[in-house]
Amino acid sequence: MQNQPPRRQLLDQIGCNVNSVAMSDRSELIIGRPEAVYFYEVDGRGPCWAFEGEKKFLGWYRGYLLCVIADQRNGKNTFNIYDLKNRLIAHSLVVKEVSHMLCEWGNIILIMTDKSALCIGEKDMESKLDMLFKKNLYTVAINLVQTQQADASATAEVLRKYGDHLYSKQDYDEAMAQYIHTIGHLEPSYVIQKFLDAQRIYNLTNYLENLHEKGLASKDHTTLLLNCYTKLKDVEKLNVFIKSEDGVGEHKFDVETAIRVCRAANYHEHAMYVAKKAGRHEWYLKILLEDLGRYDEALQYISSLEPSQAGVTVKEYGKILIEHKPAETINILMRLCTEDIELAKRVTSNGGYLSMLPSPVDFLNIFIHHPQSLMDFLEKYTDKVKDSPAQVEIHNTLLELYLSIDLNFPSISQVNNGTDFNIKARTASNGKLAVDGKNSSIEKDTLERREKGLRLLKSAWPADLEHPLYDVDLAIILCEMNAFKEGLLYLYEKMKLFKEVIACYMQVHDHEGLIACCKRLGDSGKGGDPTLWADLLKYFGELGEDCSKEVKEVLTYIERDDILPPIIVLQTLSRNPCLTLSVIKDYIARKLEQESKLIEEDRRAIEKYQVVSLWIAQEDTMAMRKEIQDLRTNARIFQLSKCTACTFTLDLPAVHFMCMHSFHQRCLGDNEKECPECAPEYRSVMEMKRSLEQNSKDQDQFFQQVKSSKDGFSVIAEYFGKGVISKTSNGSTGTARSDSISSSSGF
Repeated sequence: MQNQPPRRQLLDQIGCNVNSVAMSDRSELIIGRPEAVYFYEVDGRGPCWAFEGEKKFLGWYRGYLLCVIADQRNGKNTFNIYDLKNRLIAHSLVVKEVSHMLCEWGNIILIMTDKSALCIGEKDMESKLDMLFKKNLYTVAINLVQTQQADASATAEVLRKYGDHLYSKQDYDEAMAQYIHTIGHLEPSYVIQKFLDAQRIYNLTNYLENLHEKGLASKDHTTLLLNCYTKLKDVEKLNVFIKSEDGVGEHKFDVETAIRVCRAANYHEHAMYVAKKAGRHEWYLKILLEDLGRYDEALQYISSLEPSQAGVTVKEYGKILIEHKPAETINILMRLCTEDIELAKRVTSNGGYLSMLPSPVDFLNIFIHHPQSLMDFLEKYTDKVKDSPAQVEIHNTLLELYLSIDLNFPSISQVNNGTDFNIKARTASNGKLAVDGKNSSIEKDTLERREKGLRLLKSAWPADLEHPLYDVDLAIILCEMNAFKEGLLYLYEKMKLFKEVIACYMQVHDHEGLIACCKRLGDSGKGGDPTLWADLLKYFGELGEDCSKEVKEVLTYIERDDILPPIIVLQTLSRNPCLTLSVIKDYIARKLEQESKLIEEDRRAIEKYQVVSLWIAQEDTMAMRKEIQDLRTNARIFQLSKCTACTFTLDLPAVHFMCMHSFHQRCLGDNEKECPECAPEYRSVMEMKRSLEQNSKDQDQFFQQVKSSKDGFSVIAEYFGKGVISKTSNGSTGTARSDSISSSSGF
C-alpha cells in the first residue's frame, strides 16, 4: 500500500489567477473568484463566502481573510479584512493599485504600483472590545474573546457587560443567562442586588440554584434561595434541593442555615430531613420537641442513637421530656446508665475497672423543676446499681429530696424565699409531723419520704465502715433545716456526739426520752459517757419548773456511779426555785451516811498506818545506829578486785573508802580525802543543808510566809520536814518566836 503512487482527485473545474490563492492556518485552500471566495479541504469543497468583485489579491492572517477587491462600477480597489467566525468585516480601506501583499513582523504590508507601501497593524483586544461595546455588538465581543482564547476573567467581564446591557433593556431572562455564565468570576452580590431590586424572584432563584450547583454558595446564599422557595411555595423545587441524593442539595449548602430557614418558614419536615441526614441530632430533636411537640417520636429517636450521643441529647432536651413524658424519659436514662453494665467496663493497666457508663449525677440538671421524677429515677438506679462511683452524690441528693418539707430541694445556702413552713407547729414532740385533715395527703407523703430518708441514713452507714456513703455534714444540715429529729439523733449517736443527742431532747423538753437516752448512752461499761447525767442534772436545775420525779431518777444514777460530789449537786439544783428540799433529802442523807462511814474507815486506816510507820521508823533507826556503831568499833573488809574509776585490776598502792569504793592511787590524783563517785552527791546535800541553815536565820521571811499563806500549818510543816525549826528552836530567840507563831496562827 505504501508503494502505490498518490491518487489524484479533481475537486473543481474552475480556477483563478495566481494572486487570488492562499492557504489558511488549518491547511485549507482558498480560491478567490469574482462571484465568491471558495474554501477547499482534503476531502472536497468546503464553505464559500459570497464576496462580489474581482479578487486581485487574497491572503490569510491570524484567522482573518484578506482581500483586495476591484469594484468594476467605480474602478476603485478596496482592501477588506474579514472575520469569518464572527461574520463581520474587521477593517475596510480604499487603496491604490496593489502590486504585492505581505504578512510579516506582525503586520499586513501592501506595496503599491507607485512604489508606496501601506502597513496595517492589528489593534489590541481591549481596543477591539471598546469599539464593539460602543456599537452594542456584545455577541461579537463574546465570540471575539472566545476565539482569541482570552482568560476566564476577561470573558466573564464581557458577559457581565452584556448582561448589564440586557438588564437595562429589561430583558431579565436573557440577562440572567449571561450572569449565570459569570459564576465563579463575578461577585454574586452584584447580580443578587440587581434582581432583588427588580423583584425578579424567579430569575434570582435560577441564579442561586446554579450558584449552589457549582459549590460556590455561602450561608447567606442558602438562606436566600430557601426563602425564595418558601415565598414561591415551590415545594417541588424545595424537595429537589433538600432531598435529592444526586441533586443540588447534596452537601452543597450550609446544613445549619438550611435547617434554620426551613424551620422559620414552617417547613418542619424538610428541616428534619436535613438534620437527620446530616447527623444534627440536636436540631432534629429541637424541631420535634419545640415546634411539633411530638415527644414520643423524639424519645424513640433518642433510643435509636448511640449511647454517647443519646446522653448528650438527653442533657440538652431532658427538661422538656421530663415535663411531658417523665416515665419514658426515666426509662431511657436507666438504659443509658445501667444497660450492659458488665460490658461497659474495661480493665485498666493496673487491673482496676473504669466505668464507661454515664453517671446519674450528669443528668441532675434536667430535673430542676421536677424533684418527684428525680427521686423516682435515683431510687430505681440505686436499687439496680449497688456500687456506683457516684453513690455519695446520689445519696446526698436523695437525702435532700427525702427530708424536704414540700419536696423542693433548693441549695442549702439559699433562703426559702421567705416561706414559713411552720415546722414547729407541724412537728410533734417526738419529731414526727402532725397530720391534719386539710393537708393529709401532703403530710402522708412527707412522712413516707422521711421514713425513706431515715432508712437511707442507716443503710448507707454500715457498721463495718468508718465513714458513711454520704456527706455527714450535709445530712446534719438537712436534718436541722427540716426539723428531722430522728435523723439528727441517729447521726449524732453514730458520730459519738452524745451531748448533741441529749441537746435534741432538751430542745423539745422530752424528759422521758431524755432520761431513756441517758440510760442508753451514759453507761460507761458499754462505751457511754457518764458525764451526760451531770448535763442532765444541770438542765433540770435551770429548767424553772417542777421536775421532782425526773430529778430523783437522775440522782439515782449520779449516786450509783458517783459522778458528782454532793456539794455540786446542791449548787446545781438550788437554781431551780420549783424544787424543794424533799427532792434531795434522801440523797443527802445517804451521802452523809456514806461520808461518815468513809471518814471512820479513813481514821482507822490512819491509826493503823501510824502504828506501822512508827514501828518501821524504829526498825530503820535501830538498823542505822547499829551500822554506825559497827563502823566505829569493827574493821571493814574491802573485797573489790577492780578500780572503780578505770575498771582495771586493782593493785598497790590502792585507796579504799568507807562507801566501799576502791581506786588506784594514781587514778585519784591529788584528792585522796573523798570518794570521786560519792563526792558530788555529798557536796549537793551539804550545800542544801547550809542553804537551809542560812534561811533559818532569816526569821522575818519565815513569819511573812506563815502570814501570807492560806494554810500556815503547811509552811510550818515544811520547815519541820527540812529540819530547820528543830535545830534552831534550841535558842531562846527561836523559842520565843515559836510561841508567837502559835498564838498568831491559831494552830
